[in-house]
Amino acid sequence: MSCCAPGVEGAGNDGVPAGPGPEELRLASRDLGDGARQSDLSVPAIHCGGCIHTIETALGRLDGVEEARVNLSTKRVRVRWRDDTQPAIVDTLNRLGYAAHLSDDGTAGKDKTLSELVRALAVAGFAAGNIMLLSVSVWSGADGATRDLFHWLSALIAMPALFFAGGIFYRSAWQALRHGRMNMDVPIALGVSLAYGLSLYETINHGQHAYFDASVSLLFFLLIGRTLDHVMRERARVAVSGLARMAPGGATVIGADGQARFLPLDEIEPGMRLRIAAGDRVPVDGHILEGRSDVDVSLVTGEGAPQPMATGDAVRAGMVNLTGSLLVEATAAARESFLAEMVRLMEAAEGGRARYRRIADRASALYSPLVHLAALATFVGWMAATGDWHRAITIAIAVLIITCPCALGLAVPIVQVVAARRLFERGVMVKDGSAMERLAEIDTVVFDKTGTLTVGRPVVADIDRIDAATAAHVAALAAHSRHPVSRALARAFDDARNKAPAFSDIVEVPGRGIKGRSAGSLYRLGRAGWACKGADAGTSEDAGDPVLARGGTILARFGMRDRLRADAGAALAALRDDGLEIELLSGDTAANAQTVAAEVGIATVRAGVLPGDKAERLARLAADGHKALMVGDGLNDAPALAAAHVSMAPATAADIGRNAADFVFLHDSLQAVPFAIAIARRADRLVRQNFGLAIAYNVIAVPIAVAGFVTPLIAAAAMSLSSLLVIANALRLRGGKAAAASFVAPSGRAPAALPSAGGKTA
Repeated sequence: MSCCAPGVEGAGNDGVPAGPGPEELRLASRDLGDGARQSDLSVPAIHCGGCIHTIETALGRLDGVEEARVNLSTKRVRVRWRDDTQPAIVDTLNRLGYAAHLSDDGTAGKDKTLSELVRALAVAGFAAGNIMLLSVSVWSGADGATRDLFHWLSALIAMPALFFAGGIFYRSAWQALRHGRMNMDVPIALGVSLAYGLSLYETINHGQHAYFDASVSLLFFLLIGRTLDHVMRERARVAVSGLARMAPGGATVIGADGQARFLPLDEIEPGMRLRIAAGDRVPVDGHILEGRSDVDVSLVTGEGAPQPMATGDAVRAGMVNLTGSLLVEATAAARESFLAEMVRLMEAAEGGRARYRRIADRASALYSPLVHLAALATFVGWMAATGDWHRAITIAIAVLIITCPCALGLAVPIVQVVAARRLFERGVMVKDGSAMERLAEIDTVVFDKTGTLTVGRPVVADIDRIDAATAAHVAALAAHSRHPVSRALARAFDDARNKAPAFSDIVEVPGRGIKGRSAGSLYRLGRAGWACKGADAGTSEDAGDPVLARGGTILARFGMRDRLRADAGAALAALRDDGLEIELLSGDTAANAQTVAAEVGIATVRAGVLPGDKAERLARLAADGHKALMVGDGLNDAPALAAAHVSMAPATAADIGRNAADFVFLHDSLQAVPFAIAIARRADRLVRQNFGLAIAYNVIAVPIAVAGFVTPLIAAAAMSLSSLLVIANALRLRGGKAAAASFVAPSGRAPAALPSAGGKTA
């Protein structure tokens, strides 16, 4: 709710220019064609809706600027401008008090803002507790020298707390005033300072009342809400930085003279020849000049099964070369590659603003002027009525304190925290605080297939129809390969390994299969067309299934299937009962996607879609007025997860899939989806109630304070009481029935631990 966090305003210190110069900005910009360029700048000072409005308005007025868009989650500014002009983008940001830097998605350091907030919160809490203890003695009847001693002790405790914990608000308020703006920290800093100053005046003059506890307690409650808000916002930045770090640092380039040299990623240009060894990730888009290999294409298609690639095939940045060495000609620079495009898709999708945050931003824009006017009017009115400046300023301070936005600031985050705990107890992790309110609004659920509706691990269907001799041969050959299909076959026929015949001359052919000789015959296990040397490979429906062949004759065909997640059918039935539309988006073939859809009762199916297609479909749903939940797990689902109104991924997802999602569920059961929706809808009701409580508090408390019936201490107590009411209302979410969607982990198992590295990438 509050406007600015530590270090938010005025990153350009004392008018000293910061950030890149015009030429550096031009070189770092991206050519969009038709004379347009795009610059992406990191602006750490961005924190609230007021910052967004200020920056977008100022940049939009510059000659040559076509569009300026602020991404609050990643704290970046994207500016599209004409190449024939050089708008003063950086100078304008510096003038506004927002230092700009060239974006560096690969950087990841310590969160200094969070560390400062936590330290300030600890200091304010310690000081408030001790001052309250001293205040109790004064309230209990301490008088004279004893009362003065307790007041001086309170003043000594409060002073460093105000400097350290209050410094966050003072710096923000000062920088805002320096640049001719107002923010919510201005009245907070003013109220705290006046309360402390008046208390010090009372103490020096042996007065009966001091309000040190009010000033420090005010800081403590404000810092609680601000810390929660910062943590939730920072979550959204993990996905983009994680995806950017997937790019390799460089590649081995083969020169015209045949000499190999390693070049950093940014220095690779189209036309260069790159040597991609087995196990390396493809750094830029290109096509294969020489070699043959199995390639993990899960980042592009979403399917975990490696694909055979050879001369002439196109590869994209982010794919992983698994088995053979490849010589690739680059067709795009790193900034124009598929991986870079995915980063841009995710950043664009993260630019949306949640409804309650927009309400909060509008409230913050009105808060400062209204509070100052109310306090000033109160002071002037009481001076005119009584002529007593001491009484007038005391009442004005009480008005400033009692209108503190603590309750309004905690209305959203406290419910989100309680709801997140309730979800985690049932194996659902919340990655983005604002996602809770978005989840409550959905009317459509979009599922990925492999790794989401299914577990993403291939298994052999109809094992019983395979005779013992064939099983033994398969077990012997499959044991020599680490290909996912071979490993599935080895697991399926593990019991036959003790009867396996001896094989010699075993060779794995990348993209085809594995072969070896036994008892004078050549056996091949792999793709049908290769294994039987052009013999009938079967129907189009099962042509992708592996076979075992001897001398070119197929002995057995192994249908590979992926099993559904536990309770998938029941979970989708619960979603349909809630009136939600369900859709399936998959990069797999239409036949496989339709088979799974039929098993779980999904009518709308789109198969063979690429990452951009998935994100485009989510954007289309949004344009049509739908609010969609995307449930997916793979690297290729990351843009769609970010583009959806809200998103969810299983814990078995790849790292970037988990990071891009707003929710991660730790069970095999898909009942996590309807359960999370039920909790989110109840949390939405509690947030609305909290807003009502906060508004009712101000409607009642402000007139009483203006009438002079409230001292600063009572104002601080009332402010704290309103916060406690909001917190108590949020805690109701911990009890009662979540909804019929409540579930327990299958077989009574505890939630699975989140894997440290990406698992299945679908």
